[in-house]
Order: sequence, then structure tokens, then C-alpha cells
Amino acid sequence: MIYNLVQLIEKKASQFSEKDAFRCLDASISYGELHRKSSQLAQHLNAMGVQKGDRIGIYLNRCLETAPAVYGILKSGAAYVPLDPFAPAARTIAILEDCGIEILMTGKSHKKALAQITANSDQIKTLIGDIQGASIATVSWEDIFSCSLETYSPVRILEQDLAFILYTSGSTGVPKGIMHTHYSGLSLAKIAADTYDFGSDDIFGNPAPLHFDPSTFGYFVAPLVGATTVILPDAYLKLPVSLSALIAKENISVWYSVPLMLIQLLLSGTLEKHDFSALRWVLFAGEVFSTKHLRALMLIWPHTRFSNLYGPAELILCTYYHVKEPPVSDDPISIGTVWANTAYKILGRDNQEVVKGSTGELVVRSATRMHGYWNNVALTEQSFHRIKIAEGYEHIYYRTGDLVRENENGELLFLGRNDRQIKLRGYRVELDEVEAVLLRDAQVEEVAVVVVGMDNEAQELVAFIKRVADGDTFDTDSLIHWCATELPAYAIPKTVRLLDNFPRTSSGKIDRKAMAAMIELT
Repeated sequence: MIYNLVQLIEKKASQFSEKDAFRCLDASISYGELHRKSSQLAQHLNAMGVQKGDRIGIYLNRCLETAPAVYGILKSGAAYVPLDPFAPAARTIAILEDCGIEILMTGKSHKKALAQITANSDQIKTLIGDIQGASIATVSWEDIFSCSLETYSPVRILEQDLAFILYTSGSTGVPKGIMHTHYSGLSLAKIAADTYDFGSDDIFGNPAPLHFDPSTFGYFVAPLVGATTVILPDAYLKLPVSLSALIAKENISVWYSVPLMLIQLLLSGTLEKHDFSALRWVLFAGEVFSTKHLRALMLIWPHTRFSNLYGPAELILCTYYHVKEPPVSDDPISIGTVWANTAYKILGRDNQEVVKGSTGELVVRSATRMHGYWNNVALTEQSFHRIKIAEGYEHIYYRTGDLVRENENGELLFLGRNDRQIKLRGYRVELDEVEAVLLRDAQVEEVAVVVVGMDNEAQELVAFIKRVADGDTFDTDSLIHWCATELPAYAIPKTVRLLDNFPRTSSGKIDRKAMAAMIELT
């Protein structure tokens, strides 16, 4: 019986000892080796005094060392907290101090950033990894992986024990830590594997950084079925031409990423040059996939099945929609319906269920739901919708903040964020609707609409546009005219700005706050 994440590796080490569990370029680690190394790390951590419920940071790029780091921390009874190596030092320090992290796993490429962190905070007591010359205690991987396991005594881990904490940006600008247990992480693995019929022959492409929740596919779903996970290095993700070749070379059969990566692959013009016959599932989530790009990609890969996944990090994932045929229209595709062990309601502003077909906020009850926000009881309670069933028993739903409605087929249509609905000079405007209209223009490859202006009476909409690659000129007048045929006058952007590339968050999503700042500063 498997009831925690640690058992994934224990079981697969006995079944597939010599098989690659993870690969990264020319390096690999088998299930047997991963089991041994993660046990050695756990043994070392427990000898240092690490106890169940402690938090340990992982400050690494996409690399092979992340696999034993994750499972070693889990085996020690602690929870891993992945940190973005490219984040500002102040943000990293805020997370370290909020979470009480004293041990950090890192590498030599982060020496400069670590020096800045340790110079401004004394939170970290020990560094683990191949790094020299640090001002605090350091233990190398070689020292840990050379230790004997003769006296190793595994920690007993329960399904409700804390497994990992993912920090995301909060609406106030303060990072919030999403707590997931072994139960929620394992539930994700089991449901996903069953939904998509994954097997031990599959090879998962893992482009997501560890601090981004899609990484759970490669680190938990793949090991559940005994598949191999290919960790894709940062350098390849910046070069779509190289990434295209690597996906083909590795015979990746399961790809899961934000739509942006797939669009970049499509526009690289290299997909017809390589053999992608091994690719059987393309999964995407995180943002709306522009229908025209999805259609083009499906026509290039007719043998591949495509599926739209949805879910905030608080749920990891909760709905799916298999796109069976290339979309005919440019209408956004459905996010489908909830998968196994999951239920939902659509609530109006009065917290009552809306009439079928009406718009409301999606609230979800699922086995994959987070335990809550770290060190923030008030925010946790605000995020939960509770339904009392009996004294001492209730159903707890997570409030996604996303607006949806159910169509005649019982499928959910994503209509935008609660916080993306604004009031502009007295009119309600859905920013996602404005973006969807702009995206249907043939000149537009990507779009982001933001509100600028501190004074409510002086606020206006600004559309940032990335034009199609082969577009020599851009006709703003025709774009505005197109908007006038689809949108009311008050919802038409007053300003259009062209950008060669959009600013992105570390997870690959469009950074609309950075865009708004561009305008405010001019």
C-alpha cells in the first residue's frame, strides 16, 4: 500500500532498480541509485537534528541534483521548499525567514546570489551542495553520498504529514506559502496517472522549475508509474530550436508546460525537421492557449493527443479537457470538468450556487487541495468555502477566484479572474475578454491588457502587443477598428504598445504588473 510520496521511490527501486528515474543531458540517476542517495541525505539531515515538519530549502536550477534533494528531504520527515534562484535576494530572504528555513541545498553557480543573501540575513545555518568558500557551514554531496546506510533508520511518514510548500505571489505583494501534504501530492499522482493512462514506458519532459507546481508531474506522477523524467536545462528553454531537437532526441512521450513554450516551439519553424513520433500526450495549463496557435500545433502533430488542464497551485490541478480535434473557431476552449476524487460548485456573490449556465466563482473540493497557507490562518480561512454537514463535520472547498460558467454539455468555460474584472468609469470590464478579442486579430501573436492610472477618473486600458513573426508592419488603426466591432467603446484600449518580448514571471506567465509599471514610469 502506497500512502506517502517516499514510498514511490522505495517501490520503484525494487521493481526498476537499473532504470533511469531522472535524466538531465548526459547525466542520469536510476531508481535504485535515487533510493540510496535520498536515504543517505535523509540520514544526514536527521543526524543534523532535522525532525518531522521542519522546512528545508532547495535553491537549484533545473538539474539532476534536485531529484535526490526532493526525496531526501521527504524521507527525513521534513518538507521541501523550492526557491527561485533568479528571484531578487529580498524575496528569497523573506521566504527563508517566513518559513524558518535553516538548511539550504544549492550549487556553485549560485555562489554570488548566496553571498548577497547571507550578507543580509543570518537565517541559513548550513548549505548542502557543491559550493566552496561560503561564509557558513557547508556539506558537499560527495560527503553525504559516501556515507554507509548500515545504521540508517527510516522515519515513519504519514499521509497527512507536510511534504512541500510552494510560494507564490500574493495580491498584497507578500509571498504566500501553499502547504501540500503527502496525501495531496500522492493524490495528484494517482489521479493524473489514471486520467492519462501513463505507464512505465513513458518519458516525461519536465520543463518546469521546481518552485512551479507543474514540476509535480515529473517528480511524483512519473515515479508512480515507473516512467523516466527528463529534466530540461534552463539554457534549452531559452532556445526553442535547441529545445525542439532535445524533445525529439529524448523520445519524450508526455509533455506538460505552459502554452507559451509550445507556441515558441511552433514558431521556431523546426517541428517538421524532427521525429516526434514518440510524443503521445501534450498537456498544457497555466494560461489560456490561443486557439489559432493550438490549431496549428495540432495539425503538425496529428498523432498526438492534446489536453487542457486547469488548477491553481492550491489544488495543483482539478479539471481537464481533451481537445479531440483541431479547433474550428477562435473561441477559447473549455477547461472541461473535474477529474476523479473532486467536486465543484459555482457560486454567486451571495455565496449561493448560481443557476446552471450563469457565471460565478469556481470553488473546488478535492483530494489534491492544499492544507492551507503557511503561517497565515486568516488568509487560509478567506480562501475556503465551508459547508456544514453536521456538528464537527464540514465540506471544505477552495475558492479559486476564477469566474466560470457551465455550458450545455456540462463543461466549464473559463471567463477570467474575479480580480481581472474592473470598473472603468462606471462600466464593468472583463480584461480577459478584451485580450481574447485582440488575440483574434491576424497581426497579433500575444497580448496583455493592463489598467494604468492611479486616479479612478483617469484610468485607461493599455494593450501590449507582440506581433506575429512575419509581420513587417503593424496597423494600429485596423486593430482598434476590429475592437470596435466586438467591444463596447469603454472597453477599447486607448493605447497600444508593441513589445518584442513580454516580461515573464519565473513560472513563464505574463508579468502584467511589470507592464503596468512600464507605463507608470513613462
